[in-house]
Amino acid sequence: MHRRNLLKASMALAAYTGLSASGLLAARAWAGAADGQAQAFDFERLKAQAKQLAGQRYVDTKQVLPPTLAQMTPQNFNAIQYDSQHSLWNDLNGQLDVQFFHVGMGFKQPVRMHSVDPKTRQAREVHFRPALFNYQNTSVDTAQLKGDLGFAGFKLFKAPELDRHDVVSFLGASYFRAVDATGQYGLSARGLAIDTYAKRREEFPDFTQFWFETPDKDSTRFVVYALLDSPSATGAYRFDIDCQAERVVMEIDAHINARTAIEQLGIAPMTSMFSCGTHERRMCDTIHPQIHDSDRLAMWRGNGEWICRPLNNPANLQFNAFADKDPKGFGLVQTDHEFASYQDTVDWYSRRPSLWVEPTTAWGEGSIDLLEIPTTGETMDNIVAFWTPKKPVAAGDSLNYGYKLYWSALPPVGTPLARVHATRSGMGGFVEGWAPGEHYPPVWARRFAVDFTGGGLDRLPAGTGIEPVVTASNGEVKDFSILVLDEIKGYRILFDWYPTNDSVDPVELRLFIRTQDRTLSETWLYQYFPPAPDKRKYP
Repeated sequence: MHRRNLLKASMALAAYTGLSASGLLAARAWAGAADGQAQAFDFERLKAQAKQLAGQRYVDTKQVLPPTLAQMTPQNFNAIQYDSQHSLWNDLNGQLDVQFFHVGMGFKQPVRMHSVDPKTRQAREVHFRPALFNYQNTSVDTAQLKGDLGFAGFKLFKAPELDRHDVVSFLGASYFRAVDATGQYGLSARGLAIDTYAKRREEFPDFTQFWFETPDKDSTRFVVYALLDSPSATGAYRFDIDCQAERVVMEIDAHINARTAIEQLGIAPMTSMFSCGTHERRMCDTIHPQIHDSDRLAMWRGNGEWICRPLNNPANLQFNAFADKDPKGFGLVQTDHEFASYQDTVDWYSRRPSLWVEPTTAWGEGSIDLLEIPTTGETMDNIVAFWTPKKPVAAGDSLNYGYKLYWSALPPVGTPLARVHATRSGMGGFVEGWAPGEHYPPVWARRFAVDFTGGGLDRLPAGTGIEPVVTASNGEVKDFSILVLDEIKGYRILFDWYPTNDSVDPVELRLFIRTQDRTLSETWLYQYFPPAPDKRKYP
């Protein structure tokens, strides 16, 4: 039936049945894609289910896919199209719609999908069947698709492009991501991280089932519930997802149950990529000045201090834990959105969103952990950040964490002080403006330039004395310069680091600026990797 005729028919039938037209359309959509038996559902039931599951032996439910799916290429997988006429809320004709990902390649976990009537709290499963997909431009042998294979995940669409460009995606293990106003995906989040940097092999929990509440016709907000399962933990999650014009905001209520003792539990984990930037050029031998999804880890500590930690692509794996109590927020941020900074017309790093975590419950003591993994290119996510509780997690423990995720160009909050605009690093040991030509400096050094902007720096009275406060865990910092940068209405702090021994251990640098007894900026933290002693020389 044509959509216009369906609307007319629904209005007439609504008058006869007493249902509202929008309510009838929601019911039709619920019945159209969801073909399972109706069962009672609410979040309390899901939490009880996850708790009970944690007391049982873990069962790996990943399936053996038919050859036509197991052996397919990424291009073939991406060519499988969900039929928008069978999307979850197609007949609602509203602001949002949901489509499902096909299983295939490494996506072997059959994820079960359910549609929930928010008024009756009845849920019906959406079963896999080939009729939901279009295989026209693929080499998939549909004769091999037997039984209920489940789905790999789902993607959310928003009007006015309800079947063209998705704005939220859940696919693989417990990974998910969203876009901002640019419509460009970037970094990812996860439901839970387990033993990311521990003695045991990292564990990747799976979202195994989802329940979707049918939204109001004109709403850009919806609720989805998820069941998480893994050898070490289970979880019940509630996602309240608000697809705003400039950003996507997710309010998450996570209830986690430990099957076993967990060495390292990662809450609100996020994964990104950093290959090279203004301060790290080791892997930038391309036409692109910078290559990264995020350029820094930003932290708003429980004591109110703001910290900027530029990301690295280290030669060796690095793990850092920043102790805190009841953090106000943290995130992996992409601050530079200028095309000229990347010169990229394929991956569009200038359009990548930032991701900010805002706790909505008291998280207690723990640490914001950062893992940086060496990478030679831009196809591997090599940055991981998450919160780890200080108290060890024992078998049988149940934990609850509430938080919001903001997918936006920049975090929704920022320091009222001056913030770090950019970090640069290069050869040192000479007077700025007199870069060596024929004669290099007699002593090797490494120079750092940290630019600060905002926080009223451009309104400081003439003659205000600005003092950079720098500390280093090893070596010596000296040769300071303070330069006015009118272009950013701020200042550049220059200093050189000189080694005082042969150690090649990472050097922790810390910097902020002040005037007399008043702090003017957030805190810049940086991890520098000194070269071997025989490399500390100029030609």
